[in-house]
Order: sequence, then structure tokens, then C-alpha cells
Amino acid sequence: MFLGILFTILWASGAVSVKFGLLSAPPLIMGTIRFLLAGGLLLLYIYFFKKGTYRMPHKKEWKTLILLGLFNTSLYLGCGFWALQTVSSGFFNLAVVINPFLVALLSSILMKRSIQKKEWIGMIFSTIGLIIATYPLLEHSHSTWSGLLLLIIGMVSMAIGSVYFQKQKLELPSLVINAWQVLFGGVILILPSIILEFNKPFILDLNLIMYLVWSVLGVSIFAMILWFYLLKQDAVKANIWLFLTPIAGYFLSSTLLGEEVTIYDILASLFVFTGLYLSGNFRLNKAPKSSLEKKLES
Repeated sequence: MFLGILFTILWASGAVSVKFGLLSAPPLIMGTIRFLLAGGLLLLYIYFFKKGTYRMPHKKEWKTLILLGLFNTSLYLGCGFWALQTVSSGFFNLAVVINPFLVALLSSILMKRSIQKKEWIGMIFSTIGLIIATYPLLEHSHSTWSGLLLLIIGMVSMAIGSVYFQKQKLELPSLVINAWQVLFGGVILILPSIILEFNKPFILDLNLIMYLVWSVLGVSIFAMILWFYLLKQDAVKANIWLFLTPIAGYFLSSTLLGEEVTIYDILASLFVFTGLYLSGNFRLNKAPKSSLEKKLES
């Protein structure tokens, strides 16, 4: 219970911490530094402190790891960081949990997987929830259409990465896959960062340093280690903690950023959680593990 709550808070804090980092640096440069540091430290741990425990990727696996870095890190988090310039961190955390629906849609297109009736019902409920949450953001200019579009691109990219991961069936531990995809994601972002944000103000102050320490050690490393541990204990319960991050996200954004939690946010969350429950993604009882969950546990 304690570890689950701790993971939920750490994972939800990711979007909130970005808001603090944006006060001192542009999003892509900030993200590039974070990903290179996180990937480098994880690989140092894997191949130096745990030397002999994990193998290096085979030649045929490098392409997959690079593409996972592109979809799951460069595009998903890069677009997400850019979106957080105009989108609330609470809404960001709520939008992330609809990833199972995007994965289901893409799987039906790319892997010929049929979508069940209960999944369609869940998608409808969750979509209504996001519309409810989006309306006041645009009505009161708390968010912009460009920010929402970037967030959508990021969500779709993460779903593509998830489907691609399932299709490739990498025979590598999750910790190794995560380390390499984060590092490659940072490398891929170097050039776009230079081109798009060369003249943007960059201040290496205590605010940025604290963001990097928290996001690298707390979110990218410690939260991921917790996630893999929770998956090994019980994959079903682990996913419940993941889906509860919007609640922690709204609490943190309200406490630390002063973002107002409105009746729209509460209604939107209820619709999204109802959709997840009806679709079978948010399960309260023991159930057979999916192929993706088994892969993550290996």
C-alpha cells in the first residue's frame, strides 16, 4: 500500500515538476538534459554497478530501442513538455490515463485486434470526460488549442510506442529497455532543441537544478524502479496505482501550483474512471495478465 501510494505521488509529480522547470528553461532543452542524465545514470547502474547481470542489446535490437526512444520519449514527453506551457498539469495527468484506449484503437488498425463492445463503451465515457475537462480550460483561456494538439500528438506517440513494443517482443529486461529508450530519446531531441530554442532564455538556477534532480532521480529512475517492483508483485494492482495518478496530480497541482480544481475536473475524472472500469482496464479483482504485463515483468 505504501509503495503504491508513493509511486502514484511520484508519477503524478512529473507533470507538476515540469511547470517549475519551465520557469527557468525552454521545454525541449530542459527535456533533453533530463533524458540524457536519466538514461546515462540508468546505464551506469546497469552495466557498471550491476556488471554481468544484464546483457547489451543485440544488433537487431538497436533499431527497436531507437524507435521506442523516438515514440515514448522524444515525441511523447517532448510534445508533453511543450504542451505544459499552456495546459494545466492536472489535465495532463488525466489525459495520460486514456492511453489504453489509444493502444486498443491502434492495435485494431496495425495488429488486426478486434475492439470489444465494453471497450467502445469505455472510450465513449472517457472521451466525454475529457471534453468536460477541456471546455473550461479553453473558455477561460487556461489552455490553448495548440497546447491541446501537442498533448494529443504526444498521447498518440506513446500509444504507437506501446503497440510497437508489443509487436517487436524484445527479449530484454524492462529496466534495460527503459534506460536505452530514455537515452536515445534525449539524443534525438538535441537537434530540435538547438533549432527551435536556440534563442530562448536558459537560466541555470536553483529552480532548474531542483527540477532536474527530482525529475531524473525521483521520476525517471526511482518511480520506474517502483513501477517494475509493483508489476512483479501484482500487475493488476500496479495498473490501478497508475490509473489513480490523476487524483494525486490534481492534489499536487492545487497545492504546489495553485491550479484550481473545479467541478468540471471532478466530473471529468468520474467519467474517465467510469470509462476505464467499464472497459476492463481499471480492474479491482485479480485477472489474467496481458501479454504486455508479462513482458514488463520479465
